[in-house]
Amino acid sequence: MKIPTNTFKQALLTGRPQIGLWAGLSNAYVTELLASTGFDWLCIDAEHAPNDPRSVLPQLQAMAPYSTQAVVRPVSGDAELIKQYLDGGVQTLLVPMVETAEQAVHVVAATRYPTRGIRGVGSALARASRWNQIDDYLVKADEQMCVIAQVESVTAMGNLADITQVEGIDGVFFGPADLSATMGLLGKPSDPKVTEAIERGIATVRKLGKAAGTLTSDRKTAAHYLKLGALFVAVGVDTTLLVKSARDLVDAFKEFTKSPDSVQKSPSDSPY
Repeated sequence: MKIPTNTFKQALLTGRPQIGLWAGLSNAYVTELLASTGFDWLCIDAEHAPNDPRSVLPQLQAMAPYSTQAVVRPVSGDAELIKQYLDGGVQTLLVPMVETAEQAVHVVAATRYPTRGIRGVGSALARASRWNQIDDYLVKADEQMCVIAQVESVTAMGNLADITQVEGIDGVFFGPADLSATMGLLGKPSDPKVTEAIERGIATVRKLGKAAGTLTSDRKTAAHYLKLGALFVAVGVDTTLLVKSARDLVDAFKEFTKSPDSVQKSPSDSPY
């Protein structure tokens, strides 16, 4: 049995932009639905959505028949947690709150087997190795790992070049929400100052030969970042799409729920 190829990583290496969607509904049926629509990648969020290794696993299984690649965001970069996600079959991690190059080094080490890293060896129990049925999994696993550092604070932006240059960091993801908060612009991720900071960040990451990415539901902004050279951009969030569609639908019929006294009667409504 052959090891699955990480086509998301290959796309970044060859400079092919990848369009993604945030998946936070934490349900395998929903994730499969989204995977069937043609996005290049889905970010299964376990930082702010109610996910953990047990809920992420069925979502990975649901996505398996489709070309859409899974990018998993754990709640932290702890080696013990990373080990569980990798054994479950995750090949691409988007690790939040990476502030320094030292943190980035630790995260990369957690995704590599000794002597290149510190990932624990338990492949007989791991879906990733298809329970030791993938030929030479322990030897081949490292090359399929894709590690993305999420840079989302003023401190991290100051350390951006050092983080980007860490061996094993494949890309840098700019988190607008937390970045805006640390800039004193809480709740304003689309503020021009935040956008300008991300623009400079994309230029720095590109100059250093790595892939840059971010999340924005504004289509013009997403296209702008892609034109600047960002290679992986999430253009929406499943929860937001559902809420907006539901609100738009209910708003279209609100007039029918008004009290009878507030609705002007037509002549046909008269009992006489």
